[in-house]
Amino acid sequence: MSKEENKAIVTRMYEEIHNNGNLNKAEELVTSDFVDRTPAMPDMPKGPEGVKLLFGTLRSAFPDLHTTVEDMVSEDDRVVARLTMRGTHKGEFMGIPATGKEISISGIDIVRLSKGKVAERWGVADIAGMMQQLGVGPTPGQ
Repeated sequence: MSKEENKAIVTRMYEEIHNNGNLNKAEELVTSDFVDRTPAMPDMPKGPEGVKLLFGTLRSAFPDLHTTVEDMVSEDDRVVARLTMRGTHKGEFMGIPATGKEISISGIDIVRLSKGKVAERWGVADIAGMMQQLGVGPTPGQ
């Protein structure tokens, strides 16, 4: 696949699954043996089921979750995206009851594609910043 085709697939993943909450699109966009190399959940299953579990959990805590792609670069079978994720904490998240607070965090994903589908993901996100915004983490200087 071309660099542009790979970028389009990853963009579609963010739009369909992250932003629209259409978890069933994981069947179409993710390989059956997809692996999240930086799983946010212990024992996250491989394949579309893992993606559905992760984003189902995130969307239950942040129902208006929206991911904005700030930058995207593609090389060979890899796509790197710099992201901003925003949402309102309206459900339990990591044992934290809903606060009603809005969050905005940055992240970077490296995604490997295989045969037109997402096969692997390595990601980092500003979880410490999110916890500060939710009022449960130390503020700078503490």
